[in-house]
Amino acid sequence: MTWVQPEDLVGHELRQAAQDGRDASAVERRWRDAGGHGAPPLAGASAEPAGPRLRALAERLLDELAELPVPSAAEEPTDLDAIVAACPDWPEGAGADRPPLPAGLADRVRGAWIGRAAGCVLGKPVEKIPREGIREIAEATGNWPIRGWFTAEGLPGAVARRWPWNRRSAPTSLAENIDGTPEDDDLNFPMLGLALLERYGPGFGTGDVARMWLDELPPGRVFTAERVAVRNLLLGLEPPDTARHRNPFREWIGAQIRADVHGWANPGDPAGAARAAYRDAVLSHTANGVYGAMYAAALTASSLVAADAEEAVLSAARVLPPGSRMAAAVWEAAALARAEPDFERVLDALHERHAGLHWVHSVNNAAAVTAALVHGGGDFTASITAVVSAGWDTDSDGATVGSVVGALTGADALPAYWTAPLRNRVASSLTGFDGITFDELTARTLALHRRP
Repeated sequence: MTWVQPEDLVGHELRQAAQDGRDASAVERRWRDAGGHGAPPLAGASAEPAGPRLRALAERLLDELAELPVPSAAEEPTDLDAIVAACPDWPEGAGADRPPLPAGLADRVRGAWIGRAAGCVLGKPVEKIPREGIREIAEATGNWPIRGWFTAEGLPGAVARRWPWNRRSAPTSLAENIDGTPEDDDLNFPMLGLALLERYGPGFGTGDVARMWLDELPPGRVFTAERVAVRNLLLGLEPPDTARHRNPFREWIGAQIRADVHGWANPGDPAGAARAAYRDAVLSHTANGVYGAMYAAALTASSLVAADAEEAVLSAARVLPPGSRMAAAVWEAAALARAEPDFERVLDALHERHAGLHWVHSVNNAAAVTAALVHGGGDFTASITAVVSAGWDTDSDGATVGSVVGALTGADALPAYWTAPLRNRVASSLTGFDGITFDELTARTLALHRRP
């Protein structure tokens, strides 16, 4: 089982310690001297087998690392009241002050679901492939700058061997093979969130999210922080300890990909969306991992009423503590995209700025999403292709950007090139969702707005 073995977590936790300012040098020396390995660059586990002594040491060191003081904690709180207090421009509109539902909401919600699916499918084949590999693949097939689905047709063998597709997802997400929307965790989680809201209502708690996961979520379909949280639930831990106990992935992107539905359930109310996303996120994440979810939910809530992408970004960024790494990354990305007409130069700067982060960390991926939204200017094709060309978590970022721009434009205005191959259906291993249509997902999302 990858992502959960103690000896595979220490390297990731050491990297997390460096990012939040903990002095872990003594722990790192003990780990290296014992033969422990660093964080694998792509997967959660090393190919090196671990004996019982190394595993026992890993468990002790993980607990020692958890006790180290965190200098960034004051600027990056996880407590919701502290987050709200830290935001000088926290958006209004929660609870009784929620704005009236906008005209054309059904088309915009449907556009969000379809846009999320299209962006996800575009990014699926090149997930885990670095930026330079994505460009070489696209250039070799006449698709650079990226303007369409990836394809294996005409791809030279040498390029294919140098940059192999994501074997799990590429067969169903290449241009020549797309026949409906294939299953993906970036689509399963919004559907699970929809079911959560239907079952427990808008006042759901983090414990309800945990029950939903244990009831409905196939454990083999979750990774990183979510898999650790499931392990912790099965060990008998309760939130928020499920997010903190031996979980070095707690600031990665997992909660961010779960958050869109909380925005769709709170159109025009970024504060309400962010609060809901917070209750979902703290099952598995802390600090910047939670902020990523709050930002994504605020983005999707704003996108259902905003006039353009930059308005949605500016509204959503108000839920981010200004001293956090997430806020700095989002504001910097927006400024870069606004000032630089060449998006490749924007990406050069972002990759230099976030070079030390894992490819599925929340901070760098939120920066890529923000830059693509601002630079894309509401153009669906330009926006989703821009964020996928950034590398990092291509299917997750493509999904988020597609969701936001799909909501801004509405389903009727989305290009048929992107929508027709999806066949108005989504594959899923979630109970009751396999083969569900975007029409039904839209109707069920709209029904949430009529609940007390």
